[in-house]
Amino acid sequence: MGPIDAFWHLCNFLLPALVTALLTTAACRVLWRRALGGLSWPALLRPALIAALLAQTGALVLAGRDGSMLGHAALVLAVALALWWRAFGPGAPGRSDSPPV
Repeated sequence: MGPIDAFWHLCNFLLPALVTALLTTAACRVLWRRALGGLSWPALLRPALIAALLAQTGALVLAGRDGSMLGHAALVLAVALALWWRAFGPGAPGRSDSPPV
């Protein structure tokens, strides 16, 4: 495999994670516009993209090949969990877990 082939293999490996993270972040920004008003695009996209890449890589290691149903399911679940954690989970901006005084 030459360097150009390796480049295209890497791009094809990373593209599903990138597209899933971008589309899911965009959908979250549209659906929960008011609740996520304090968070910027990069603040939501960064954890989603990191989770997507980790899930994709983990599925590649476990399944031994790219594009398995396990990989796609892990990708979607990881992105959804990362976005929920960043937007609505513990420590999210605007969330106060302290008891009222």
